[in-house]
Amino acid sequence: MKNILIFYASYGGGHLSAANSIKECIDKYYSDSCTTYLVDCIEYINHYINNITTKAYKDLAKKTPRLWGRIYSKSQKGPLAKISNTSNRLLSFKLDKLLEEINPDLIISTHPFSSQMCAYLKKKEKINAKIATIMTDYAPHDQWLVLSDYIDYFFVAHNEMRKALEEKNINSEKIFATGIPLSNRFLEHYDKQKTLDFFGLSKNKKTVLFFAGGEFGLGKKNTYQMLEAFAKNFMDIQIVAISGKNQKMKKNFQNIVDTYQKHDTIKIIEFTNKVPELMSIADLVITKPGGLTTTESLASGLPIIVINPIPGQEEENAEFLEKNKLAIWIRKEDNIEQILTDLFNNPNQIRHMKIRARLFAKKNSTKDICEILLN
Repeated sequence: MKNILIFYASYGGGHLSAANSIKECIDKYYSDSCTTYLVDCIEYINHYINNITTKAYKDLAKKTPRLWGRIYSKSQKGPLAKISNTSNRLLSFKLDKLLEEINPDLIISTHPFSSQMCAYLKKKEKINAKIATIMTDYAPHDQWLVLSDYIDYFFVAHNEMRKALEEKNINSEKIFATGIPLSNRFLEHYDKQKTLDFFGLSKNKKTVLFFAGGEFGLGKKNTYQMLEAFAKNFMDIQIVAISGKNQKMKKNFQNIVDTYQKHDTIKIIEFTNKVPELMSIADLVITKPGGLTTTESLASGLPIIVINPIPGQEEENAEFLEKNKLAIWIRKEDNIEQILTDLFNNPNQIRHMKIRARLFAKKNSTKDICEILLN
C-alpha cells in the first residue's frame, strides 16, 4: 500500500476544496493500493499560528484589500519573500513527527507553504517522498516555486501557466496543465426541472447565479447596484443570489426584492450544497474570481461576470479570464446597467462565451492528476 499525504492550508476555501477532490478521487479509484491522509499543514504545526495567520489574511483581504494586494505582490521577491521562506524553513521541522508516523510515498500539496516545507525537508534528506504541487489559481506566484528542484510535479490551470513556469527554468517534464482539481459532482447530470422546482424557478426565464457572499462577503456598493440593475431592467431573468454568512448583504438584498416586488424572480439564500445543480441550470455566473468558483463555472460552460476581485491572486485571475473572453470584468467606475443591457441584448456574445468556457474547461482535471501520479 502507498501512503499518500495531502496537505492544504486554510487561507481561503480553494486549497481545501482542491485537496478534498484529490482525496475523493484516490479513495474511489485507488483504494486497493493507496491510503490517503488529509492534513491542514499550518494547523498541525501550531493551532495558534494557524488562527492568527488565517485571521490576518481574512482581515486584510476583506478590510484592506489594496494592502493585501501589495503584500501578495511583494512576497514574490525581496524582504517579504525572504521572511516567508525563512519561516517555512523553520516550521518545516514541526512536520517530522507526522512524516515519521505516515511515512508517505507521495506528498500532494495544494498550498505553497506546505510545498516549501516538504521540499526543504527533502533537500535535508529528512524525507524521500515524491512531492506534487497543485496550483489553485490562474496565474503563478513565485512562492509556489521555492526549492522547485526538490518538487517532482507541478500541476497548473492552463498552458499559459505551464509556459510561465518553463520561463522560470522549471523542467518542462515536471509541469502538467491539467486544470485545477474539480469535484466529480460537476461531471454528473442533473434533472433540470427538479432543480428549478426545488428553488422555485421558472423554466421560461434565463437564470443568473449570483455568488454575493462567500467567505469575505461582497459588501460593496456595486454589488447592490448589480442586483438592483437586474430588478429594475430585466423581466425575463431570474436570479439566485447566495449571500453566504453576510447578514448585512442578505438584508440589503431583501430590501431590493421588496422594493421592486421581485419575490418570484429573485431568490436569496444564505447557503446551499447544490452548487453543481444550480450551475447546471444557470445561463451565467456573477462572482469574485476565486480559483475554485472560476473552475466550477468554466466546467459548467458558464460565462462569468467578475465583480470585486481581491487584489493579488483574484485580480490576476480576472485579467486572465477577461483576456481570454471567458468573462466580463465590471470595475468600480463602470456603468453596470449599460454593461448588462448590452450583454443580454447580444445573445451571440453570451453564446460565444459559453463555447469558449466549454473549450477551455478541463472537466477531468482531478482524475487526470491522479492518473499521472499513481499510474
